[in-house]
Amino acid sequence: MRLRSSTVVALLALAGCTTPAVEPDPIACVSGSVTGQGSSAQTNAINAWIKAYQIACPDVAVEYTGTGSGAGVRDFIAGTGDFAGTDTPLSAADQQRADTRCRTGPAVHLPLVTGPIALAYNIAGVDGLRLGPETIARILAGTITVWNDPAIARDNSGTTLPATPIRVVHRTDSSGTTANVRAYLTAAAPSAWTHGTGSDWPVPGGLGRRGSHRVVATIAATDGAIGYVEASYARVTDLPGVLVGTSDGRWTGPDDAAAALTVAAAQTTGDLRLTIGHAAASGGAYPIVSVTYQMVCRGSLPTAARGFLTYAASPAGQEAVTRAGFAPLPAALQSQVAQTIATLS
Repeated sequence: MRLRSSTVVALLALAGCTTPAVEPDPIACVSGSVTGQGSSAQTNAINAWIKAYQIACPDVAVEYTGTGSGAGVRDFIAGTGDFAGTDTPLSAADQQRADTRCRTGPAVHLPLVTGPIALAYNIAGVDGLRLGPETIARILAGTITVWNDPAIARDNSGTTLPATPIRVVHRTDSSGTTANVRAYLTAAAPSAWTHGTGSDWPVPGGLGRRGSHRVVATIAATDGAIGYVEASYARVTDLPGVLVGTSDGRWTGPDDAAAALTVAAAQTTGDLRLTIGHAAASGGAYPIVSVTYQMVCRGSLPTAARGFLTYAASPAGQEAVTRAGFAPLPAALQSQVAQTIATLS
């Protein structure tokens, strides 16, 4: 391995004195290629890593395709790619199939990308929209159909709401973002959301789109639209996100620091799988969050892939995704992930 600085050392000359900048931790470079596929929610984070890593390590080629979590896991099980991104841990059946694919050891979960899932909306003349969990559930379930519905008005006292029809935009592909939204609705509004959990959108109608980028584009182009998307996509298109009601009576927006509070409170089980307490979020925590895992094979992970993922889990890698609009891993979890990657081969 060669060690290259992740940034160029700058020198500052002042009054005839030269003060060197502090050298950052180096990136361990190897040669080779890395391929991955899966979660479209993490595409912006992966792209930030690829850019920084390939500048430091020009002999490594990294490719990632945002096919969606479901497709990424299926392709990984079929033997495609060095890693797959999924926004939900593998089911018991998929874990068994992934272990069989890996041959040399079990498939391992590496939580590397976290952040809020925004309920992005486009309502002419409305900003700062507040929605409680039951109101969100009824909107997404299709039982509230116009924006001046009394339930929405109660959450937004003093705001003039139009009689515009609600257009729910959802994913049509199997999606970890869908799974996380359904998990939130099931936990936070069980009486209003009767469609359970899972990776596929269960409610008929609405505007179905494949991939996060198409969802956000449709919301931006449709007056009265609301949909769920990883928050960095909403920010890029300047779409506002709903202020979500939490158990302590607060209204919290899809802020990275607020999402990090929810992730930090999660329970860790098995091989770094996180159990998110959606309904328990309080104290300024944002309850609708995504944790994207990179699925890799223990015992047969190529050296180039291990080098790339080592960078992703490093403080420099987590700083890169913070700049890309994601929440950094909590310090304790970041250390656990880095230690796990170091044991892979």
